Amino acid sequence: MSTEDRPAPRSLAEALRARDDASLAALLRSRPDLVTPVPTDLTQLATRAGTRASVLRALERLDRFALQTAEALAVAADPATYGDLLGLMAGDSGEAGDPAVAAALPRALATLREQALAWGDDDRLRLVRTAREVLAPSPQHPSPTGLGPSVQEATAGMSPGRIQEIVAAAGLPSTHDAVSAAGSLTALFTDRKRMAALLAGAPEESLDVLTRLVWGPPYGQVTPDPAPRLRWLLDRGLLLPTAPGTVVLPREVALHLRQGRAHRAPEAVPPAVEPTATHGAQIVDATAAGQAYSALATVEELLKDWDEGGPAVLRAGGLSVRDLKRTAVALDVPEPVAAFWVELAYASGLLASDGEADERYAATPAYDEWLELPPAERWARLAESWLTATRTSGLVGGRDAKDRALSALGPGLDRSAAPEVRHRVLSLLAALPEGTAPSAESVLARLRWERPLRGPVGVPPRERSRAWGSDDDLRSRLAEWTLSEAELLGVTGRGALSAHGRALLGAPGTGRPAQGRADAEPSGPGDKLPAHHRHRAPAPHEPLSPPEQAVATAAAARLLAPLLPEPLDHVLLQADLTAVAPGPLERPLADMLGVLADVESKGGATVYRFTPASVRRALDAGRAASDLHAFLSAHSRTPVPQPLAYLIDDVARRHGHLRVGAASAYVRCDDDTLLNEILADRRAAALRLRRLAPTVLAAQADPATLLEGLRAMGYVPAAESAEGDVLITRAHAHRTPPRTAPEPVPDGPPTPDATLLSAAIRAIRAGDLAATTPRKTAGAPAAGGELPRTGSAETLATMQAAVLTGEALWIGYVNADGAASQRVIAPIRVEGGFVTAYDHTADEVRTYPLHRVTGVAELAEE
Repeated sequence: MSTEDRPAPRSLAEALRARDDASLAALLRSRPDLVTPVPTDLTQLATRAGTRASVLRALERLDRFALQTAEALAVAADPATYGDLLGLMAGDSGEAGDPAVAAALPRALATLREQALAWGDDDRLRLVRTAREVLAPSPQHPSPTGLGPSVQEATAGMSPGRIQEIVAAAGLPSTHDAVSAAGSLTALFTDRKRMAALLAGAPEESLDVLTRLVWGPPYGQVTPDPAPRLRWLLDRGLLLPTAPGTVVLPREVALHLRQGRAHRAPEAVPPAVEPTATHGAQIVDATAAGQAYSALATVEELLKDWDEGGPAVLRAGGLSVRDLKRTAVALDVPEPVAAFWVELAYASGLLASDGEADERYAATPAYDEWLELPPAERWARLAESWLTATRTSGLVGGRDAKDRALSALGPGLDRSAAPEVRHRVLSLLAALPEGTAPSAESVLARLRWERPLRGPVGVPPRERSRAWGSDDDLRSRLAEWTLSEAELLGVTGRGALSAHGRALLGAPGTGRPAQGRADAEPSGPGDKLPAHHRHRAPAPHEPLSPPEQAVATAAAARLLAPLLPEPLDHVLLQADLTAVAPGPLERPLADMLGVLADVESKGGATVYRFTPASVRRALDAGRAASDLHAFLSAHSRTPVPQPLAYLIDDVARRHGHLRVGAASAYVRCDDDTLLNEILADRRAAALRLRRLAPTVLAAQADPATLLEGLRAMGYVPAAESAEGDVLITRAHAHRTPPRTAPEPVPDGPPTPDATLLSAAIRAIRAGDLAATTPRKTAGAPAAGGELPRTGSAETLATMQAAVLTGEALWIGYVNADGAASQRVIAPIRVEGGFVTAYDHTADEVRTYPLHRVTGVAELAEE
């Protein structure tokens, strides 16, 4: 049967049955919840596509114009024609009145058809019943169209006598019942000429009332004795009562006053992403590379600061406000930025809690492995983790639905929409010419068009909170955070997407190749459009699959590597006891310099300052004065300044002159004069020192406290062991047990890949064949999709006969889990209580126990 001769579909299941495999794959890809688990046949797929939860999820993913089209269908007649829909979207003038709407409407309708939200030919368009219930206007849930109920709906509870009074006042002949009276009013209100004549005789004050209600809300309040301007409208049905004291403007009247438009401002064209500045591509890449290197340095500094064990974990999980402030001070960044770096390290698997009784945060073993990677690969790992993570640092400091504070590294920070929003924002940047920085306002406007604010009209608040989340403007906030975080991380430079940022998305220009042609024809005769209306919605941008993302990340690392500065093996020593590192330092040099000096300032060049305390720190770590002199001479491009040499020698001469050990604690010194000086110092009172011998003082404090107290007084003591040897104090790195990075929280079922789609469609087609194949009645006939029922002897005899004749049979089968299914099989062998047959449903040879076959029927001759 040709496409033209095939009858129009009578249900969504028939419309799906008429589709080809490519169209079914597009449906399952756009609505992945329909394929989990795989439906047994197309009838079950249609039923699942019409469930409330699935429809709400699909409506959420429509762009603004497609959603406006669905809202227009919800207030149109059921079924409606394409011309009716065009009139609701473009007005009475149709295509001539709004060419942009007329040009975009086929794409929007194709989107609704593709996602099984609408079905039928152009002369019988229908919205899925659940979608119609959700989007149709009601007193509790007004529609964005601003339209009210139809005349038929508004007069449903009105007395027949009152309806006849309205019909007579409107100048219409009386009818024999209320239904025909409502139909007569509807015909009047939809007749443009007769309606214009009726309104021509309306008082000016009455027309003002209609003007105030025409674009919504359509409801108003009236007193028991309405004013004359309202009485004129009520008498003619131009306002209809819906409840005591409440009237509504009928939908047909509002559409006449609007010249047929369902929406005041149809948004057929997405708002453009406006550029604010244009830079050279090399400048953008260089700026982004500099930011990328700063990001690596910041993460290293954060975890180095927590190397011996970081802050304690709160009882409820997460980082305390005080510890976050300390971290922000240590990194010299604002607290929100500090929260971003902490969360990024956690998402990358570099940071976790140690799980001990006194639980603290610390670096993971993966951090040490990460440090050994080249800088570009280290950055790529951070960038990939950020791009795919659902944890959202921007929420830190806010409160959850139960009014509990949200802390960094704590629970409640996952937002499943975050990866998709990040990808989409970066894709919008990638679509601009290289070096172009867009305005944040235009990016947000585009995102709001692509995904209107969450929670379509008609959804009760409780359902909206459950289906769309408690924060309706979350996507806008995620987009703003994405723009700032991408700049911090070095994905963008000066607001424009860098070359390695484009590669991170998976393609140089737009992120991912389109998954279908924008001009492809809708599939299946049940979804056919006129030749000049054949359009299909472009595939939405989605995050890459893990294998694709790994390839893209490696490509980004290769592009970034040449842009990062090479580590230096030298510093510039200056006479003011500072050293200037004109760039990033090699790791051994940076580590040693971090012990010997304190960082004074950062930036393009890092300035280190040498102090007595920093030199003592190096001596405590086991370095001798000669080692320090040799180290500085080997790594300085300038001669070692005399003040620095004097400082090292002076601290080394005094280092260890005082020895501190454990008694509780004692101080030992060969110079009793020095001990007398300490005893006489008022600052030593807190240590409660007393002399045990001419060269020994005892303290009622532990050795660590005694060491710190003496150092605060200006002395340079050294700790010693029980044997009298100087203790060398080196930092002991604290690591957690092996930890995996936190798993992103998915936003519903994942998008099925091509293999799963192919297998699912094959199974659905085969199941539909089994369910719809004509068959002869054998035994107790099956009705309404029930399994066939035959006795065991008849089942065995029919199976054996089919082996001899080679005919196919329709069987009912219940597996070991109790799941029932219908199958079409061609028996090959029957023996030992089993039947071996070619299963048309599974497209393979299988063996079934006969005792699990509920019944059998022969297929009809046709």
